[in-house]
Amino acid sequence: MNEHTLSRRLERVAAHVPAGARLADIGSDHAYLPVALMRRGAITSAVAGEVALTPYNAALRSVRENGLEGSIVVRHASGLRAIEADDGITAITMCGMGGETIRDILQADADRLGGRELLVLQPNGGGQPMRRWLMESGYRIVAEEVLRENRFDYEIVVAERTGPVMYSEEELYFGPLLMQERSAAFLEKWRRLLQLKRKTLAGFERARQVPEEKVGELARQIRWISELLA
Repeated sequence: MNEHTLSRRLERVAAHVPAGARLADIGSDHAYLPVALMRRGAITSAVAGEVALTPYNAALRSVRENGLEGSIVVRHASGLRAIEADDGITAITMCGMGGETIRDILQADADRLGGRELLVLQPNGGGQPMRRWLMESGYRIVAEEVLRENRFDYEIVVAERTGPVMYSEEELYFGPLLMQERSAAFLEKWRRLLQLKRKTLAGFERARQVPEEKVGELARQIRWISELLA
């Protein structure tokens, strides 16, 4: 993967970024996503934010090698602190980190969100706490998808701030739109996870030292998944 050929996962993220957006890619790594979108003329400008020094330098190199210094700003900063008011950001992408991490980033510097930014989030697990933050912060989920790449299942969640919204516990767990659409990739993902969770529960029951609360939560998830697939 590079700025010329994105992974399938990043291509799907790119597809949800509105044309002409002023993009902030948080945790940008090599800045492949903003560079690719800029090269295609799909966005107007971008900020690539990266907290770790090595990927920050890699992002600087990607932007420089593609002659995009005038269009993409690379900032060494933690989370949303990479965004400045003058950037006029209209879309934010966060890819390849846990849903809990995405939630923590959004929560830590929520004052940097103007409210008009479309959030395009690609969590590696932990979608439930991330969706809970979105709901509690007045963000409606407007698009979701599941895809499988290199033997891993990935989710993409797109949200915009609309005001109060309410999702059930099951919707936070599975994704409200994913539950409605029930795509083949979505169902296959949960069939695989159901088998794994049943094995884990059997191991817990044999061990007899796992906290009751943890066993109960896993049993509840298994029930939800079984009902979803029934």
